[in-house]
Amino acid sequence: MTDSPGPDIAQQLRDHGLQVTAQRIAVMEAVNGHPHATTEELADSVRDKIGSISRQAVYDTLGVFVEKNLIRRIQPGGRSARYEAQMGDQHHHLVCRGCDLMHDIDHSLGDLPGLTSKDAQGFALDEPEVVFWGWCPTCQA
Repeated sequence: MTDSPGPDIAQQLRDHGLQVTAQRIAVMEAVNGHPHATTEELADSVRDKIGSISRQAVYDTLGVFVEKNLIRRIQPGGRSARYEAQMGDQHHHLVCRGCDLMHDIDHSLGDLPGLTSKDAQGFALDEPEVVFWGWCPTCQA
């Protein structure tokens, strides 16, 4: 039996014009509980919680959540898409080239290194997306 969902997730879905379903709640709980998870990892988590659900249903739900700005889709360098619920805080990501481990890195709201107003080509910049690549301690060993 599954736990009763917190009113915050159900209300969050309603606030974004979405019908509240057990599947949507389970997907949002999985994203909240597993930041930077792939679709397959999230599908496994949802199956553990509610039983049978197709990967396509999870993928479609994630797409709706991204469209409604409930979650963020991250796909650095052509790797598998990953999802997180942390929104609006202007953070960046650190990705291991060896194992694809991903961590958040805080970003101060100042100018990005190497980017000045004249470099913006007339764009009104509102959000940077920076990925730092390297090797995690395990892969360095």
